[in-house]
Amino acid sequence: MRFVSVLLLLGIVSSVRSQAPLQILPPDTEPRKMLHSYLLGEAQKHFDARRKAVASLKTPEQIQKRQAELKAKFLAAIGPFPDKSPLNPRTASIVKADGFRVENVIFESRPNHHVTANFYLPDGKGPFPGVLVPCGHSVNGKAAEAYQRACILMAKNGLAVLCYDPIGQGERVQLLDDSGKPGVKGNTSEHTMVGVGALLVGQSTAGYRIWDGIRAIDYLVSRPEIDAKRIGCTGNSGGGTLTAYLMALDDRILCAAPSCYITTLERLFATIGPQDAEQNITGQVAFGMEHTDFVTMRAPRPTLICIASQDYFDQVGSWTTFREATQIYAKLGHGERVSLFEYDDKHGFSKPRREAAMRWMRRWLLNSDDAPSEGDFKMFTDEQLQCTRSGQVLADFKGISAFGLNMQVAKKHEADRAKFASLSAKERQTEIRRRLALSEETPKAKLLSQKIHYLEDRLSTHKLTYDTEPGIRVPVLRFKHLAPKGATIVVLPDQGLPESGKLTGWLDEAYQKHHQEVWAFDVRGMGETMPLGKSAYFGPDEKQAFLGLHIGRPLLGQRVLDVLSMLKAIPGDEIHLVGHGATGPIALHVAALDPRVKAVTLEKSLASWESVVRTPISAAQLASVIPGVLAAYDLPDLAETLAPRSLTIRGPVDATLTSLTKAGAEAAFARCRAAYAKAGAAMAMVVE
Repeated sequence: MRFVSVLLLLGIVSSVRSQAPLQILPPDTEPRKMLHSYLLGEAQKHFDARRKAVASLKTPEQIQKRQAELKAKFLAAIGPFPDKSPLNPRTASIVKADGFRVENVIFESRPNHHVTANFYLPDGKGPFPGVLVPCGHSVNGKAAEAYQRACILMAKNGLAVLCYDPIGQGERVQLLDDSGKPGVKGNTSEHTMVGVGALLVGQSTAGYRIWDGIRAIDYLVSRPEIDAKRIGCTGNSGGGTLTAYLMALDDRILCAAPSCYITTLERLFATIGPQDAEQNITGQVAFGMEHTDFVTMRAPRPTLICIASQDYFDQVGSWTTFREATQIYAKLGHGERVSLFEYDDKHGFSKPRREAAMRWMRRWLLNSDDAPSEGDFKMFTDEQLQCTRSGQVLADFKGISAFGLNMQVAKKHEADRAKFASLSAKERQTEIRRRLALSEETPKAKLLSQKIHYLEDRLSTHKLTYDTEPGIRVPVLRFKHLAPKGATIVVLPDQGLPESGKLTGWLDEAYQKHHQEVWAFDVRGMGETMPLGKSAYFGPDEKQAFLGLHIGRPLLGQRVLDVLSMLKAIPGDEIHLVGHGATGPIALHVAALDPRVKAVTLEKSLASWESVVRTPISAAQLASVIPGVLAAYDLPDLAETLAPRSLTIRGPVDATLTSLTKAGAEAAFARCRAAYAKAGAAMAMVVE
């Protein structure tokens, strides 16, 4: 068995990346839309299957069974909730107003994890119905004018209201810079940053936010002024999302009115696509849960869907949801308990929708089917509604942020990860395949086209196209010798194939002088098929990563499938697999699953997923996320299992794509080095 030297290997990807990407796929096939189209097609299969399943529901018993099954799957997907701990509520200040007062309160949804809220309490003798108002994505959270107006409107009409700050907004920014300002630009970006680490440890931004909402209801019903049997919930946009989640999961919510959110995932994906982390539930599409189910899972409790005619959340989907919901409610004998209100304006909790939500609450919580209108209320200043001294809970209390919650869970899983190497090879492969959603048998890539790009003597360069799954085309360069020797080198560039289609540096020598065959190709969504999206924090494939999670097939797993499928089509008994940057984790997983890979070289590859959890602001890591993987293994654990095969790790990087120091690299792969030494193959592992 012959492998090129480590020094020669160092140039493999730089030689591939030094030029503009090569174009092999025909432009009229729209390569950069390929991955997105494929994922939409896969999602559509699930949407169609769900539609048939819902159409088969004929009796209340069948509906109730499906409600219970979906609730269990939903709860499993968002990650386990903690045990309820003391809320430790406190009232920071009280602001009196005309007909009501506002108490600025703080409670702990988890130990040392603080929630800031405004409690609007009507004058007079209670107990009053209580309404929870989760905020949309306003920078100032609960102090935003639209949410103030909604709360004042309800308080003036006999409803007590609790409006709380979501993480990343108002007084609950989860990452502050040295000047006390938000460390992540944009609250939705912070939500997704939290989500990257949360997914890796088996949690989710949705789960964190839902738990805040459940504990907010706990606070609300703990107040003596509130009738715990008369609880409502309404919110707009991101608050509509949380209203949808909470009303489906918390049976204490008698009536609900989500605004400017409910459509269908089918229409959402076809229009604006997936949004931030809390709006994407792992496996949701795969296990058959649509937006409609947020409504019907709570049937026959009263639900009003509020929409805007000019919203970017698709109205056709909203009406589709409403139609299906009315059928389910009718089969349960209460068709009148679901309704839809549409007003011809843009996205937002505008006056017409605020009034509609308030009237719905009065109908079902006060038994008053009237139509009060909103007046010209005086707004509070942000300072008047502030619960903390500094304006931020982390600055005041030095508590645990959502990023800190991720690290706590990762720490608990350390012992589980340590067991991975002790499993048998078959057990490890079974676990890896399960995490990546890969079947036991990988199909062989199908050759679709090939042509000679360059020919000289016994050497030739070929442009090829392979199909690894129906709808997925992989562009390939093959550098072929009539009598190849040694291991076949397989290169996985992360920035596309070289424009010239020619090898340079050590690759040229390996090919021409040593007669080694070299294959280089783009996995789906990289290089030539890179999606058209733009994301400063999460990479151009952010939406595709979320789509993959929705259908229960993480993007990393799909890319591993591409390589495994291609290796079946590549001749030779020994493979030297080389990954660079984002393809490094792909190469590691492939090597762990395919024994033909006898050597692995990783250049500028992520050292560990644990570093992603530890680093609040990571760079382009979403597409490499495998939900819950850190409960089983980390990247160094995979590397450890490769012993005694040749392993070269050059310039490993942290979650920000910054190269580790020598000491940092050695620390990251200490157990791996020990495993190689134990296997008598210390020289086979090189870390540079």
